[in-house]
Amino acid sequence: MALLSKGMWVVVADGEKAMILENAGSTAAPRLVVLDKFEQELEANRDMGTDRPGRMPDPGQSQLSAMEPTDYQRLAKERFIGQLADRVNALAAREKGRRIVLAAPPQSLAVLRDGLSKPALEAVIAELPKTLTQHPLDKIGKLVAQDIDKI
Repeated sequence: MALLSKGMWVVVADGEKAMILENAGSTAAPRLVVLDKFEQELEANRDMGTDRPGRMPDPGQSQLSAMEPTDYQRLAKERFIGQLADRVNALAAREKGRRIVLAAPPQSLAVLRDGLSKPALEAVIAELPKTLTQHPLDKIGKLVAQDIDKI
């Protein structure tokens, strides 16, 4: 059974907002404090790219098929999560022995996991596929503690 102990880090992210938090409270009463916070403002896809989707030749005479348009917002979110992973890697390398809980939507969690170094991955004790960035810190602490106690 995992517990949200004192000194443990909680990384909460989605594609637009991310926080690296530390539990300064106890296991019974977590009190999360912000170590680092990142935000990005996403533009609409129509504002990021104005080109029409490409076309590629099909087998057959003079036939072209449309290609799927680029999802610039998804790419921006993945780049943002990649930058968060770099920051977590740096913190994990500097402060060895810390345990980390990751909380992010499933797609962001996958990108974050792929970007983490081996020492950071070894420090991860739980992954929560949830969006918690819109909650206040005290509620994030309670929700994370509740979820990892079930593990």
